[in-house]
Amino acid sequence: MPDVELMQKTLGELNGDADIRGTGNSVAALLGNSNGNLKLLMNDGLISRNLMEIVGLNVGNYIVGQIFGDDEVRVNCAAANLNIANGVARPQIFAFDTENALINVTGTASFASEQLDLTIDPESKGIRIITLRSPLYVRGTFKNPQAGVKPGPLIARGAVAAALATLVTPAAALLALISPSEGEANQCRTILTQMKQ
Repeated sequence: MPDVELMQKTLGELNGDADIRGTGNSVAALLGNSNGNLKLLMNDGLISRNLMEIVGLNVGNYIVGQIFGDDEVRVNCAAANLNIANGVARPQIFAFDTENALINVTGTASFASEQLDLTIDPESKGIRIITLRSPLYVRGTFKNPQAGVKPGPLIARGAVAAALATLVTPAAALLALISPSEGEANQCRTILTQMKQ
């Protein structure tokens, strides 16, 4: 999986709304029994191309990127609507739409046990030298996560978009986070409105 160096190139406008309640004497204890909701929306940002290639499993392009350098990829929209119950976060929607890929994240993150059980479904856009369309997984502890390719059949092109289209209510909830821009089209508004329909 990508290292911290790749994440240092990530930037964009981030809007959010949090309503989280919990009790405890530390942040870990508070989160471990927390309940509530967290909404995040990033619009018009940049992210490392190498990071996108790794997450999208575009092996050939990642290797070429390693040889010829890492460019940034424009993030059209990154959206997350997380429900938290008894310290376990479950995304109603957790998606990244970039010029290279549409990535949907499902599963759970337990703050109580500090365990991850996430599935990452990448759908590459455009032509790639080598593209594997299998979902990825991230499991294990927050401190030592284990990542890999899920066994089983490769996902079909469009499966991620079809799954996202069923998330009408979560997408509608995120529309309120879009802040007015200075006369420019907002990619998140377009994408979330399409999901809402």
